[in-house]
Amino acid sequence: MSSMTFELSDSVTLLFDFWDVQGPGGRYGAFCGRVFLLTVFYELLKVWRVCLGVKSKMAQRQALYGHTPSSRCDDNSILESSPSASSLTPLDSHPSDPNRYSLLMMHIIQTVLHLMQVSLGYMVMLCVMSYNFWIFLGVILGSTLGYFISFPLLDQI
Repeated sequence: MSSMTFELSDSVTLLFDFWDVQGPGGRYGAFCGRVFLLTVFYELLKVWRVCLGVKSKMAQRQALYGHTPSSRCDDNSILESSPSASSLTPLDSHPSDPNRYSLLMMHIIQTVLHLMQVSLGYMVMLCVMSYNFWIFLGVILGSTLGYFISFPLLDQI
């Protein structure tokens, strides 16, 4: 049974038998090349899913009401963009096949991205559970850099 405390070892098996890290060169290779980039990609994937979700919601709204909500604030635009009692149901009760197909494709893409995000998340968790300080440091720094790069992109949505 392996130790349940963090250690500064140069030898660790990371996730798979073929990712056996030996010596300082392997430690930095595992730290920089694998775990660091895996964690950066995980953070970028989270933001990409959020961006696609926002675009999907906007596309659904446009398909239902025939336009996207206006950002103007005068009285006429508010009345035009808000649904009235007579327009609470969509204009077309059976959306056209291209809209249904594109919404289905967006849902499938979101599902695959969710699968990738969960898988990467568990892989990163298992890397940390190796209790190697260098691997842990790679996860923390990769997550920090991924957050730094990706989350300002959310403001551009």
